[in-house]
Amino acid sequence: MGETMQIRARGIRVVRTTVAALAAVAGVAAAAVPATAATAPAPGTPRFLEPAELPPHPASPWYAGPVTAGQPDPLPMCVGDALPSTTTHREYWTEYDTNAQQITVVERSEQRAKDFAALLRKDLAGCAKKLMRQDPDITATQKYYGRLNVEEGAHVYGIHTASAWGSSDIGLFSVGRDGTTVTVVRWGQMGNFQHARVSDFKATTATAVNKLY
Repeated sequence: MGETMQIRARGIRVVRTTVAALAAVAGVAAAAVPATAATAPAPGTPRFLEPAELPPHPASPWYAGPVTAGQPDPLPMCVGDALPSTTTHREYWTEYDTNAQQITVVERSEQRAKDFAALLRKDLAGCAKKLMRQDPDITATQKYYGRLNVEEGAHVYGIHTASAWGSSDIGLFSVGRDGTTVTVVRWGQMGNFQHARVSDFKATTATAVNKLY
């Protein structure tokens, strides 16, 4: 099942960004984005996941917004602080409580991409601690689901958050690299680790990394 870490912490309540990030995992805001038809990427531009390549939802198709230059707003939890202005992203959602996101950054060299991927992995590895430092009403638990052998590799993480007011959200994250390009895939819905679509998400991650170029 992977390495499990559960930490409970007290701290100072910080900003609303934690709540906004948790809402992104639960999938509350994505449905407001209009769906768009897929367009062919410009030469040399990383390709993004299509809706049908996301983990299947039992009761809804997936929908996708346009590929958009710049950082997502709100920034995703765990990895958002590290994203540069050169980020490109795409939002996905279903008719229910499930949403996803792909974030891609093209670096100037392979070494810079390797270092950036390592930074994102470090941020994910410390995500549960960070969330609970930011908000004492949040309990966060995380798992590491291992490395995928695709291109230069991809790593998969799961993060469950439960709030004092009763919400329970599960998010899956992956960081993958192909040459100078790094991509992050995020999937989230209400629930816990039992609701995590880990096998399907690993397949989605492999597809995302293989599609980068």
